[in-house]
Amino acid sequence: MSFKIRTQPGGQSFEVAPDETLLAGALRHGITLPYGCRDGRCGSCAARLLHGQVDYPAGIPEALAGQAPETCLTCQAVARSDLLIEVRACVSVAPVDVRTLPCRVVKKERLNHDVLRLFLRLPEQQCLSFQAGQYLELILRDGRRRAFSIANAPRDDHQIELHIRRVRGGELTTHVFETLPEKAILRIRGPLGVFVLREDSPRPIILLGGGTGFAPLKGMIEQAIQSGLTRPIRLYWGVRSRRDLYLRALVEHWAETLDTFDYVPVLSEPDQDWTGRTGYVHAAVIEDHPDLRGFDVYVSGPPAMVASARSAFQAHGLPLDQLFSDAFEYAKDGPPDASDTN
Repeated sequence: MSFKIRTQPGGQSFEVAPDETLLAGALRHGITLPYGCRDGRCGSCAARLLHGQVDYPAGIPEALAGQAPETCLTCQAVARSDLLIEVRACVSVAPVDVRTLPCRVVKKERLNHDVLRLFLRLPEQQCLSFQAGQYLELILRDGRRRAFSIANAPRDDHQIELHIRRVRGGELTTHVFETLPEKAILRIRGPLGVFVLREDSPRPIILLGGGTGFAPLKGMIEQAIQSGLTRPIRLYWGVRSRRDLYLRALVEHWAETLDTFDYVPVLSEPDQDWTGRTGYVHAAVIEDHPDLRGFDVYVSGPPAMVASARSAFQAHGLPLDQLFSDAFEYAKDGPPDASDTN
């Protein structure tokens, strides 16, 4: 038995199994719906249920709190009848094959006290065709998967850069930091995700990153530089203290040498000698841009940050179709093992 799902606008249709989420069914049929964390916490996948019934076998998602009664979260909702849903328009990602490939660890580089940069190299006869902002999954020996954003632009599709934050008690991050040797062979699956730079828009760009949410934004900035994009780009990067601003010299170099790029670091637990911006990073955006209607905004970081930014930005005029987000997805079988999309 299966249920038929129809979407408005666009008139797309697909079928889902009784125990399959709406998002999983859509992606299985090659239909791209908006989504972020895939765990019911960020609200990026919110849709309007126009007809039919859904259920939430895993419990009511926290992102439904305060939403209109007809709102459903496609990443968690399971159909109990045929459905008609209204979804936000989602830019299509260039069609590529999601592939499972071997890769070699060619370099490990400590960027600060808890972030490591991992460079992976694909076999000579293989490549990974991706867009800046997408992510991949590292496949563990037991088949479990951990997702990390790709931190470089697709200039060289034989090399992949990942930023991995060490989490206390995290199985994978402990292995990567302490025992994973250079030249080791790993398996990856990708590219995945719809968090990509919309180069055809005329609007100036605001990038908002929390912690290692900087990783996909770095790839987007590099892509913008490579393609000669002339739209203004302002990066807001929120971290706890100065030591968390890894690759700071690179970002400051961009700000000094590029006429169209600006950079605003924001510390939530500032050092005593810090004279820059403090507090919540999304509040800094609103302070500088109280009317966001004329911007494209990209948000990458923990689900709570993404949800807060989404709500605040909408209240300051940002249309949902100009807001793009990548909320970290934590593993469900253990500690938050840096298995967010970074």
